[in-house]
Parts: sequence; structure tokens; C-alpha cells
Amino acid sequence: MKPTPLALAAAGAIACALAAPCAAQDLAKTAGKNAKVLIDNEKVRVIELQMAPGAKTGMHSHGDNLVVFVTGGDATQTMADGTTKTMSRKPGEVLWSGPVTHDTVNTSKTAIRSLVIELK
Repeated sequence: MKPTPLALAAAGAIACALAAPCAAQDLAKTAGKNAKVLIDNEKVRVIELQMAPGAKTGMHSHGDNLVVFVTGGDATQTMADGTTKTMSRKPGEVLWSGPVTHDTVNTSKTAIRSLVIELK
């Protein structure tokens, strides 16, 4: 039996609804208790991120953003394509990034605290 246009449209809508959460996860959700939204308005969202050694953010996406490292530390990021990169940041360092999808794990022996400033 050939599917009707209505059945095809419904199947497409269901597929989009199920795929959307995987495509652009929200850091405030994927990082769980490690993330606290401090400001969220029509222009900017600021997230305080506190990660114990070994903690992960979970795979998430950002648009244009700044990260202010309140404390320094080492981390490894896994990008959406599976590639990884390591980084070492100092307290007070500020990093700019365009849109990105990644997961970050704290590889330091101490907690890392940062402020993620997402521009809207």
C-alpha cells in the first residue's frame, strides 16, 4: 500500500521533532547541576559553569559566545564530528567562539569555574 501525502507529512513532522533535540542541545540542560543560568533576556544569556574534576558538559551547541574563565584549568573538548582538542586556560582568560557544537570534560585535578556568555 502506498503512503498518503498526509501520512508522509505526519512521519516527517515526527522525525523533525525527534531529531531537533539531538541537533542543538542546550548547555543549561546537558550540564545539569553544573550549570546555572544567571541572566536570560532578548540579547544575552549568561551561564555560570562549575565543573568538578572529570565532570562533562554533555554535547551541546552555542551560537556566538564568550567564555570567561574565573579559575583556570585543563579540559578536553570533543567536537560534533568526533575530533578532540585539549586546552589549558588561565584565570581571567577570555575566549571568543563562533557557533559550535561540543562536549567538554574537566581534565584538571581541581574544579573549573567559568561564565559562558551566549549572544542572541
